[in-house]
Amino acid sequence: MRSGQPGEDFNRKVSGVSIGEVAALIAAIAFLVLCTAGAILLLRLRHTVDAATRAVNDINDHTGPILSNVNTTVENVNTALTQVHTSLDGVNLQLARIDTITGHASQVTANVANLATVVTAAAANPLAKVAAFTYGVRRAAQRRQAAEEEAELRSRVKSERKSRGRGGSA
Repeated sequence: MRSGQPGEDFNRKVSGVSIGEVAALIAAIAFLVLCTAGAILLLRLRHTVDAATRAVNDINDHTGPILSNVNTTVENVNTALTQVHTSLDGVNLQLARIDTITGHASQVTANVANLATVVTAAAANPLAKVAAFTYGVRRAAQRRQAAEEEAELRSRVKSERKSRGRGGSA
């Protein structure tokens, strides 16, 4: 049944249509189905891309004012920081002045302390001498008074003995 020509089976006709034509028809239908599926996918993908484009446009519409507000805020913060920097410069200047005043006050305090030490030493030494002299004079006066009282008492006792010895017993 074979005739010796290649592809003769392929070109064999079945009720007026060859097997190659049937295969080409099946391939064309499959390609049509594939193209239809691809077109449906592209349409859905187009809707997705359109939705993404709208979302990006909405984001752009909303970020413009937000970025403007952020820029204004940053400018205000920069202005405030400049004012704070200026204030801190003034505070640092005042602190430098206070530091100078504190240094001078420290020197004055040290000088007053040294002067107080000198005055105390100068006044304390003579005062101690005056106090010692006064104590010595007072003690000498007390001893002299005690000696006078003792001498008077002895002379009285002596005169009483003499008067007892001359006139007898009393």
